[in-house]
Amino acid sequence: MARVGGRFGRLYVGATTAAAASQVPFVGSWDLSAATDKIDVTAMGDTNKVVVVALPDLSGNIGGFFDDASNTLYDAAIDGLDRAFYLYPTVNTPTNYWYGRIFIDASFSSSVSGAVEMSGAWAASGVISKKP
Repeated sequence: MARVGGRFGRLYVGATTAAAASQVPFVGSWDLSAATDKIDVTAMGDTNKVVVVALPDLSGNIGGFFDDASNTLYDAAIDGLDRAFYLYPTVNTPTNYWYGRIFIDASFSSSVSGAVEMSGAWAASGVISKKP
């Protein structure tokens, strides 16, 4: 088991709901959250609050730079359909990744003194799995 730097990470997303996932160019950052809902089951007589765990809420964010040759994120955001996705911490270990189907929101921003940037959020539309 080794530590890895983020520079070799990759995000793959399907161009359409039926398309195989392909690499999203110019991604500069991503995150994945696997937070679980907690259900309060505290009862009379308990000496502290008690919770049980419900389902995990897999979601995340992406950031990077606008690519005028690719509309993948914009199309995914406006058509409201889920897509295949693969998220690699590093392509140097190609057997280690998350995958599944997601819904995507996208934003684009620009300033006179900066690059045109893209950002987005994603949420699971089905089971998200991890290999290995």
